[in-house]
Amino acid sequence: MAPLTNDVTTLLDRWSDGDQQALDELLPLVLDDVRGLARQYLARERPGHTLQPTALVNEVYLRLEKRRTVTWKNRQQFFGFLAQLIRRILVDHARTQHRAKRGGRERPLSLDDFFSLGEIRHPELVALDDALADLQRLDPRQSRIVELRYFVGLTLEQIAELLGLSLSTVNREWSTARLWLLRELSRV
Repeated sequence: MAPLTNDVTTLLDRWSDGDQQALDELLPLVLDDVRGLARQYLARERPGHTLQPTALVNEVYLRLEKRRTVTWKNRQQFFGFLAQLIRRILVDHARTQHRAKRGGRERPLSLDDFFSLGEIRHPELVALDDALADLQRLDPRQSRIVELRYFVGLTLEQIAELLGLSLSTVNREWSTARLWLLRELSRV
């Protein structure tokens, strides 16, 4: 992610105070980051995915624009929200596509499928989303680390800085979350 400036924080504060124009000023500052996230995530999807990066970015913008009341505490919360928003859009898309193609047998899941740059199928994305929702209830910090690592594509060092944690803590939480997800996804 590009370095964040105080301008982003100021605009988040203005938006939280009800200034809808702040969103219009904020988006150009974070647009490259959002585009990068969209490209990065969609590069992991199967070839011929029907959702293109531009469409994903547009959907992020539309969903942000619909938010009339927001309370942003800091940039960390905003980018965490972006990660969740992108995840939600992709999972919604996957569920819609899966419903349209009902039938067929799903293959067993492996955690490496999710954390590699390989092809990800819609049912697997839905299973990962369900597992992450369970992890969120058990350990919100581990869930946030997985979202930032997998959906946003941050390095562990970047996550440590963003969350204000030590690198060793992030490494430990990442390892624990991966093991927990492996167990959960092996049940599918």
